[in-house]
Amino acid sequence: MKANGQATTVLVRRIVIAAMMVAITVLLGLLPVGGFIPFPTGVNATTLHIPAIVGGILEGWVVGGLIGLFFGLFSLIRAATPIFKDPLVAIIPRLFIGVTAYLAYAGLKPFNELLAIGVGAAVGTATNTVLVLSLAVLRGYMSIGLAGTVALTHGIPEIIVAVVITVSVVAAWRQISTRSRGSSV
Repeated sequence: MKANGQATTVLVRRIVIAAMMVAITVLLGLLPVGGFIPFPTGVNATTLHIPAIVGGILEGWVVGGLIGLFFGLFSLIRAATPIFKDPLVAIIPRLFIGVTAYLAYAGLKPFNELLAIGVGAAVGTATNTVLVLSLAVLRGYMSIGLAGTVALTHGIPEIIVAVVITVSVVAAWRQISTRSRGSSV
């Protein structure tokens, strides 16, 4: 009976974290800055993919993929440009953000958890950038040269922002989670 209760607890935790991360994605998308952090270079780094990364690292690839799906749907609904009005570009790449973040994290976690979180964040961000830009080129929305420029000017700042935020959030969450498990209520 205890195993069944633990499985239920894990499922409830995964649902709650997925719901929280989807809500954060929507909130970021609705803010006036649109989930973007301006850099001194004039480039804005998006933060909308970070909840999918955090969810994937905290609760696995299924949760990360689900959050990414909602990010993609939100991106499609709020699209202001033709590139993101295309469901293949707006949704498909986002499904893989949390999945690849989790896989990178899981592969490195036995060696160094903090490094694993950072690499997971970088891989999840790069997944979004590479897949969106690749599909944009394949679908004829931009040239390969423009995609390369966007990858460098947007991708690198987004990786930096994602690593800093993800490491901070996941480390804080793990600390809170560890403390709450250690105390009896």
